[in-house]
Amino acid sequence: MTPLRFVQVDAFADRPFTGNPAAVIPLDEWLPDEVMQAIAEENNLSETAFTVPASGDADYELRWFTPTTEVALCGHATLASGHVLIEGDIVRFRTRKAGVLIVGRDGDALTLDLPVTLVKPGRHPGLLEALGTPEAEVFISYAGAEATAIILLKDEAAVRGCAPDMRALRDIDLMAIVTASGEGGHDVASRVFVPAWGVDEDPVTGSAHAALAAFWCERLGRDSFTAWQASRRGGRVGCRLLGDRAILGGRCVTVIEGSLRL
Repeated sequence: MTPLRFVQVDAFADRPFTGNPAAVIPLDEWLPDEVMQAIAEENNLSETAFTVPASGDADYELRWFTPTTEVALCGHATLASGHVLIEGDIVRFRTRKAGVLIVGRDGDALTLDLPVTLVKPGRHPGLLEALGTPEAEVFISYAGAEATAIILLKDEAAVRGCAPDMRALRDIDLMAIVTASGEGGHDVASRVFVPAWGVDEDPVTGSAHAALAAFWCERLGRDSFTAWQASRRGGRVGCRLLGDRAILGGRCVTVIEGSLRL
């Protein structure tokens, strides 16, 4: 049996069992795709990240798998990979569809540099019906690594009370982000649903905030804000817009470390 290093990290988390868990598996070389997919299914987390050493413009190559599919971009598992692998001030990850992503140190937290996802007003009655939000505004992505829909609700209570039909959402190939102005200690609230990609509700989603950064900075009239993803686990994300990049901030906590045996 071949042992592989296995680290499970809660990303965008101040303490264990909050934020979004991701498995990080550093490799010397790529395993067959079907093996990495099987490992992700076995882990049954929203994302399992695999890395191999790289050269040139990156320190590592990085890929992410949900329990059912490989995805084009995953923020929280990139932050988790940075938490595991960073040695100096930054660590650079080359990805297949999202370019080079950089994780850096920010005191006892980390920053994550992602390409922004841009959205424009659109129509998607089927999505609104599946979410149970027929009167909401819909914005559909036209630039970015992942097909995304932002659904603007009237307030944070509506975000927290959203009760989607997950079976119906499985037929809609979008990351659905319900969002509204925040209350209390954060500017923006959101929840994220991606049943079509094997994750009913994602606890804290970095790639969603790559879309929310541009969306809310324009509405708030400034270049940064604080966000709370109001899942059951919950997580806080600092968001800053820097040109065509979203700079996200958060902490990580290692909760499991050991070996995976193939």
